[in-house]
Amino acid sequence: MGPDLCLTLGILLGLISVPSLVSAFSDSRPPRAAVILMVAAAALITTALNRKPGGYRIEQIPDVILETIGAVLT
Repeated sequence: MGPDLCLTLGILLGLISVPSLVSAFSDSRPPRAAVILMVAAAALITTALNRKPGGYRIEQIPDVILETIGAVLT
């Protein structure tokens, strides 16, 4: 798995964890699923940053996500 794919999956998992976290707190239950998703997202993003020489700049991230989605769909 390449660093661009790791970064894209990490960001998507991080975004998916937010509704789960809000739901768990509003129902007064422990946010287990949200925490697992956040840990997986952090691990994927960290892996991507370590594997990419020079890392990523903030302005590169939207392009990386779109290129990765395009590569997966084609």
